[in-house]
Amino acid sequence: MPTFIVFVLLLASISQDARSPTESYFMWLWHSRLYLYSAAALVFGLWFLLKKVRHLLIPYSNLCMSPFIKNDKVDKAAKKNDRETKEVHVSGVKIFYGSQTGTAKGFANELSEEVKSLGLPAEVIDMKDYDPDDQLADECISKSVCVFLVATYTDGQPTENAEWFCKWLEEASTDFRYGKTYLKGLRYAVFGLGNSVYVGHYNTVCKNVDKWLWMLSGRRIMTRGEGDCNVVKSLNGSIQADFLTWKVKFLNRLKTLAKGEKKSCSGKCKTEGSCKNKRKERQEEEKKDDLVESSSDEDESGLPDEKKTVLDVEDLGNIMNSVKKAKVRDGQMVKLSKLNGVQKIEDEGERREMITPALREALTKQGYKLIGSHSGVKLCRWTKSMLRGRGGCYKHTFYGIESHRCMETTPSLACANKCVFCWRHHTNPVGTEWRWKMDPAEKILEDALEKHQNMIRQFRGVPGVKPDRYEEGLAVKHCALSLVGEPIMYPEINNFIRLLHHHQISSFLVTNAQFPQEIRSLVPVTQLYVSVDASTQDSLKKIDRPLFKDFWPRFLDSLKALGEKKQRTVYRLTLVKSWNVEEMQAYSELIALGQPDFIEVKGVTYCGESSASSLTMANVPWHQEVVTFVQQLADMLPEYEIACEHEHSNCLLIAHTKFKMDGEWWTWIDYERFQELIQAYDESGGQQTFSALDYVAKTPSWALFGAQEQGFDPAETRFQRRNKSKDISGC
Repeated sequence: MPTFIVFVLLLASISQDARSPTESYFMWLWHSRLYLYSAAALVFGLWFLLKKVRHLLIPYSNLCMSPFIKNDKVDKAAKKNDRETKEVHVSGVKIFYGSQTGTAKGFANELSEEVKSLGLPAEVIDMKDYDPDDQLADECISKSVCVFLVATYTDGQPTENAEWFCKWLEEASTDFRYGKTYLKGLRYAVFGLGNSVYVGHYNTVCKNVDKWLWMLSGRRIMTRGEGDCNVVKSLNGSIQADFLTWKVKFLNRLKTLAKGEKKSCSGKCKTEGSCKNKRKERQEEEKKDDLVESSSDEDESGLPDEKKTVLDVEDLGNIMNSVKKAKVRDGQMVKLSKLNGVQKIEDEGERREMITPALREALTKQGYKLIGSHSGVKLCRWTKSMLRGRGGCYKHTFYGIESHRCMETTPSLACANKCVFCWRHHTNPVGTEWRWKMDPAEKILEDALEKHQNMIRQFRGVPGVKPDRYEEGLAVKHCALSLVGEPIMYPEINNFIRLLHHHQISSFLVTNAQFPQEIRSLVPVTQLYVSVDASTQDSLKKIDRPLFKDFWPRFLDSLKALGEKKQRTVYRLTLVKSWNVEEMQAYSELIALGQPDFIEVKGVTYCGESSASSLTMANVPWHQEVVTFVQQLADMLPEYEIACEHEHSNCLLIAHTKFKMDGEWWTWIDYERFQELIQAYDESGGQQTFSALDYVAKTPSWALFGAQEQGFDPAETRFQRRNKSKDISGC
């Protein structure tokens, strides 16, 4: 047995010596496999145990470490805020304004307060007090934002206080000495104030300022805004609402700039799809912004944005289709819109009111009693005067009206002119056609009579008011359609006049000679006036500042239309010293054209300083100067003579000699006879006509030219104001 064991060990040693190292290694692994399996099981058990223990300890470890983590985050945020605080993106806002009537200045002050409420400094600057040659370039490096609120004045020119600024900017934009990058770094925004009624000049100044700043490398921070005084075309209903909409968008843009703009996406990011979506949304917002911020005709054209210089054939086809659709659809006129391609023109119920809230406030402060959406009535000072027995107006002297029974009103506050001597200081709207909501004639007359009577009732018991005059004043007998605006623009003017006559009220209608067809279609009135404020095309444009481009042919045609009327017609001449008093021969030619029955020549009345007019007291002629002018004019008119005078109103009357019968003047009106004639005319359907000579009355001696009374009714009591050496009538 021992011998056998020795033999086996000997064989094993011989076999081991004969194996290779690799075989020996694998043999060792095979023999040690039990130990290896035990070690692997031990390692896996330890790993599993540690994982379970860690899962149980995480909430406790976070609770213990949270103060340290939180403090670390706060420190990082504080450092970030410190860096942002040190870096100022907007140092302030400078608001420049060019204003004639004060609207732009008011907007500038309003915007300044809004900017200050955001914690940013703001400065309001009158353009006339700012030297752009020395100061504007400094705005490029001051990190300020410049806002330009500019109005467009006569013939598309800048306002007086913005003339030099605009002139310098225009010259600098084309002067090589400044260079194309002179204003590089200037951040600016522009808002314009204009009236789309002035076709061809709408917001010209703001467009030019925007263009010139851009040519000098200024940077627009937002789309140009354009406010429209024309409530019909204003996108938001009024210029105040246009500015409010633009202001909100500007303040939002200013907040973004103050925080610091992030770099725009280069388009190379991995999330290209989301970038495209953002760009698409931004483009849609810009399109909407264009509709809000601009009310110009170009923005309503339906064409693509100006920035697109290349059009696809498909885009061109879409544009042409939109233009075709803009003509007629479903029997109704339509207009283009950027939102949906086409949009139906508003019907009567959707039209805007002529009187905006701001306009209503301004006219109410001036003493107007507004009626509906486009009419008004006001108590004349001569009505108050005659209630006290202190004398009547020149119509009382010339035509025999009772001033205390006269109602001054208008069915249309809008006018087609902006005369330099407008006694309403251009607070009324302007227009060349009726585009507003329309109130019925019956309602206008009913409210006008009620409001006029309420104003008369306020004089009940007032010291000096005669009781009999007070009672008579409550019954209106005359209506002067000359309060303000152009009453003949009102589409239902004929119906309104018929209603006056139906109430036994005489009608005195004044027109500005810009609507010849309306004059021809006008029903008979007691007396029809045409304002002849100048005798030449240049002087008429300078004085009346008409909206129509063809104002002169319209003016001449209106005079011809007046000559076709059979009832009483009057030329009203307003003399403005240094403006139209030298055009004697031209006046005589216009009188020969229209052959009026009467010619009223009146010196202009100065109604106080107005930023909308350059008229001063120096332009008001003395009464003797008016007399001299009338005498010279009458000498040039073979069929006319001076008939009456009203010295207090600085007015004289030239009458056709057909009203001088047997050496006596018959310029007064038989109002009862007129009512009989107009009633017969209406009942016959216009077949039974009548002329001016059919309702005349004799002129009293005190009203004649050359009389000692100089047109003051001796039945009245002349009133002398305190601290006045001159006797005058009226209040």
